[in-house]
Amino acid sequence: MNQEARRLVDRLWNYCNVLRDDGVSATNYLEQLSLLVFLKMADETEKLNAHRPDPADHDHMLPTTPEWKGRGWPELIDLEGDPLEEAYNKLLADLGRRSAEGDHTMLSLIFNRARNHIENPAHLRRLIVDLIDKEKWLGSRSDIKGTAYETLIARSASDTKAGAGQYFTPRALIESIVRCMRPTSKDTITDPACGTGGFLIAAYEYIIRKSGDDLPDDALYRLRTEQIWGHEIVPATARLAAMNCLLHTLGDPTGKPIIEVGDALAKPPEQHATLVLANPPFGTKSGIKMSGKEADAEVDERDNVTYNRPDFWVGEQTTSNKQLNFLQHIGTQLTDTGRAAVIVPDNVLYEGAPGSVGDLVRRELLTSYNLHTMLRLPEGIFFAGGVKAHVLFFEAVSGHRADDDPPNTTNVWTYDLRTGNRFTLKKNPLKPEHLADFEQQAFDLADPDRKHRKESDRFRCHSAAGLLAQKQVNLDIARLSPEASATQESSMSIDELTRAVAGDLRAALTEIETLAQELGVDLAAAAE
Repeated sequence: MNQEARRLVDRLWNYCNVLRDDGVSATNYLEQLSLLVFLKMADETEKLNAHRPDPADHDHMLPTTPEWKGRGWPELIDLEGDPLEEAYNKLLADLGRRSAEGDHTMLSLIFNRARNHIENPAHLRRLIVDLIDKEKWLGSRSDIKGTAYETLIARSASDTKAGAGQYFTPRALIESIVRCMRPTSKDTITDPACGTGGFLIAAYEYIIRKSGDDLPDDALYRLRTEQIWGHEIVPATARLAAMNCLLHTLGDPTGKPIIEVGDALAKPPEQHATLVLANPPFGTKSGIKMSGKEADAEVDERDNVTYNRPDFWVGEQTTSNKQLNFLQHIGTQLTDTGRAAVIVPDNVLYEGAPGSVGDLVRRELLTSYNLHTMLRLPEGIFFAGGVKAHVLFFEAVSGHRADDDPPNTTNVWTYDLRTGNRFTLKKNPLKPEHLADFEQQAFDLADPDRKHRKESDRFRCHSAAGLLAQKQVNLDIARLSPEASATQESSMSIDELTRAVAGDLRAALTEIETLAQELGVDLAAAAE
């Protein structure tokens, strides 16, 4: 991060600490920041219009009807006290309403159901006048304002009491995955659980860096506004994602939102993509089940909603396991030659008896798709404690496959980055150099078709036919050999071993809670 971006982050984050005393969480602070920065950018746009004589060259981020003349940032900047609070609350309410024509733009997405969380008018005025108004947001370089905003999101993720961390994937991991997938300006790219938009932005910036000045203006506009999109189920988080994208020049403030608010699993995808990048939410505590039955969405006897997804792989079986459902959704969203990289918790690799949903999903990945690579992630890189996860890299295979044809996956290559590596969020965070060896061995630029891979201590090849021959397909295979693993573990300190055991116990508890959820067992009642 350059010096100017760091200065901006420090100014804004220091004020976040002030607002904590008023009970404003880091997530709510970021939300207010998003709303006010959008209004400031709209005001900067109108000031630029004043220097453009031809109205056809004017851009507008707020409504242009007569009743909106002079509204927005100008009506806030000179107010203070209760009049400021009242004007801001009314402005949010008015902007949150869609027009009579039902227009849906980035504006309506950002302000839909927005409300003021800063109840002290003096603190609101300081944020408006002393912090945001003194910065030039529209004209400043996107790598400064975008980096600053994304750094604020990363810092807010540490506010685990507010649950912010569940939406945050380490930037180093996102960028490594994007480098492995190598998106191009011809790709259509999506994330069905996009959180604050990290994967979408990283893919966009990768394409811009690689394309340089070779991308025509019309192609760049299509890339920014049509070819990259995401879904986010939490409206407040979708607001952060939309603002994050805009500050990275992704999306059009007056155009159709590139972030769709809603549950991506609710229905078959309306748009297919050549590239899907995702870190779906972990856990299975959900009242929503997926079914392949030909029926409308219904509510069962326990008031759990069941979505109808006949495009899923598991026939008439149902499950509330979100990761298994997202894997199926992503698989159906790929084009015939599309590719995907998805972060999943370890239980997805082995959970379920033979013939269960988990078993069927793993078999489908090996049989109908090409699951060519798995990365075993180290612990300590996510804000949720005890998380053990893998990245699955797979691709669709064009053409019809008969039941007696060989599986589309020939070999599964696995890389173990977990054994012997201990990371923490602050003292020893995951960095790009920790992923460099994986990128070199698994996705060597000199071997784009992955035909010349070589095994090593951490990088192993497994026959898909052998995995499918098991009574229950188990993909929990991306670990070092017992001899190498023992050598790695013997070098760990007592503190590291203690943390490792604690992580294992937390993971085991999560699996027990998951099983109880599937069986309908009330663990709280059992404890009493």
